[in-house]
Amino acid sequence: MNNLTKNLLYVFVLTVLISVSIGCGGKKEKGTLIESDAASKVYVEPGKFDEFYAFISGGFSGQMSVYGLPSGRLLKVVPVFSQNPENGYGYTEETKPMLMTSRGFIPWDDSHHSELSMKDGAPDGRWIFLNGNNTPRIARINLSTFRTEEIIEIPNSAGNHSSPFTTANSEYVVAGTRFSVPPDNKDFPINTYQENFKGALSFIKVDQNTGNMNIAFQIMTPPFDYDLSHAGKGPSDGWFFFSCYNSEQAYTLLEKNSTQKDKDFILAVNWKKIEDFIKQGKGTDKATAYTHNILNEKTHTATSELIKTVKVLNPADIPGALFYMPCPKSPHGADVDPTGEYIVGGGKLATVIPVFSYTKMTKAIESKSYDGEIQGIPVLKYESVLSGEVKEPGLGPLHTEFDDKGFAYTSMFVSSEVIKWKLDTKEIVDRMAAFYSVGHIMIPGGDSKKPWGKYLLIMNKITKDRFLPTGPELNQSAQLIDISGDKMKLLLDFPTVGEPHYAQSLKADLISKNQLKIYKIEENNHPFVTKSEKDARVERKGNEVHVYMTTIRSHLTPDNIEGIKAGDEVYFHVTNLEQDWDIPHGFTILGSQAAELLIMPGETCTMKWIPKDAGIYPFYCTDFCSALHQEMQGYLRVSSKESNVQLYFNSNK
Repeated sequence: MNNLTKNLLYVFVLTVLISVSIGCGGKKEKGTLIESDAASKVYVEPGKFDEFYAFISGGFSGQMSVYGLPSGRLLKVVPVFSQNPENGYGYTEETKPMLMTSRGFIPWDDSHHSELSMKDGAPDGRWIFLNGNNTPRIARINLSTFRTEEIIEIPNSAGNHSSPFTTANSEYVVAGTRFSVPPDNKDFPINTYQENFKGALSFIKVDQNTGNMNIAFQIMTPPFDYDLSHAGKGPSDGWFFFSCYNSEQAYTLLEKNSTQKDKDFILAVNWKKIEDFIKQGKGTDKATAYTHNILNEKTHTATSELIKTVKVLNPADIPGALFYMPCPKSPHGADVDPTGEYIVGGGKLATVIPVFSYTKMTKAIESKSYDGEIQGIPVLKYESVLSGEVKEPGLGPLHTEFDDKGFAYTSMFVSSEVIKWKLDTKEIVDRMAAFYSVGHIMIPGGDSKKPWGKYLLIMNKITKDRFLPTGPELNQSAQLIDISGDKMKLLLDFPTVGEPHYAQSLKADLISKNQLKIYKIEENNHPFVTKSEKDARVERKGNEVHVYMTTIRSHLTPDNIEGIKAGDEVYFHVTNLEQDWDIPHGFTILGSQAAELLIMPGETCTMKWIPKDAGIYPFYCTDFCSALHQEMQGYLRVSSKESNVQLYFNSNK
């Protein structure tokens, strides 16, 4: 039995043992230090606010959840890649374009990673980016409104995983493909993988004023699986580091065929040098198709544009800009410490945590300390770029975050624990059990130049016995840990929305001070806005009927409508006339084929409704707003197609 087989067998047996231990319901409290006054440390008294916002990806929900820390209170679920019947996102005529792709309307995605916008390497509270993994996309959420303002599709990609991580001043967000695919998704036999498939790394330019995104360029690399990434900072600003596995270039039975080698790679990309090459005319504009969707806050309406070219670069176009650093084994994390000197790999099947040195990397490049090349990309010698290794960390190192005291924290998926270690000496100083199978972890600002080293949030893949049971399907769990002292101390467990893969957090006042509370009615430029009750009306254009409706405590205008015919396309354009914070209104009608409308003060939203049968259809406000909320209702009469009932509405004048 060779060493590789022994290692794989060892990991497999240990995984089974841990799974059996968890499955038996045993709470392995050994190694977990619970803070004696934990309750007081997470308690936020009524009327007070949390210290931090935390943004947690929703995984298979396609959304992003917002929590307060340290309380763990759920503040909001932001709809991003999936339709949301709670507020009509993806159902209203205004927001349907947000979910358009080159493959048509896609009402769902798998959202893995959130990333805050940065200024000088630290979160600035303007925007947060979220990746769509299944249909490759990146979204930008405006943190003054907590609304998804923009979604851009990523061509030549599949499984948009090492995304949407940003450079130190959010000049770019990136998208690395997990599944290498043929460029422009051309039809090739799968067994020609090595010849015809490529790993695309996309650099998406971010406008510093508006936040609007556009794909600046894509780099076509060997067909590896690109997993996670982080930008350099400080001395390493201008570089991006992508972890990748499957350097075997396998395309079947990856659990066996992509784990043959002792090391895979972290790819170092000098994006500033690539910018210079592009200025020299390098790269080729290639035909493709992808959508760019933008929500206009003045019109409250999204548009979708189909773009048909993208700039593509091959390694030969950009010599000296790409370098592979060997990394054991099947690396997941590629995490850069606050100084920008250290790049930490997280090899899922490794028995050590490799820590690379940016200084040693640049010297290795200068001295050409290479160990061959792969499709024109030099491979740097492992010893030439290595600062050191964290020995015997546990099993299954995945992801590392950093505090403001020179310590790093790494999640260990297989051995279900978190370790704390010193960056300079690589010495482990503490470890704590996780419940159970911890994936990603998060320290507020922990992937930036300025961490707030007070709390560590860990996101577990298995819940088992941590909460009251809810049948076969259990919410996944997060645990909040106090890291302000020498020892990690458990403070809180709380359930999460969807399957959290990644999180970001920052001081609350960086966001709360900039909140938009209402949309000014005088600035509403929606094409179907109704700015006063006296302008409410109903208009017919062929078989289209447009209802210009207003809502204000406690009346819908008009509230009686007749002359609609079966089969008409009826558009309810509802404007909320309120100009007071936290007074939304809702709208729905009997037999609605969409979700409700939830209309913020000063906003206009549209519901499309096609009645099939004659009859009386009540409609009402769905969001409780006043003592007379139940009275906010009305009737719409639908007559047969052959009827000659005249259009009628009451205007409450």
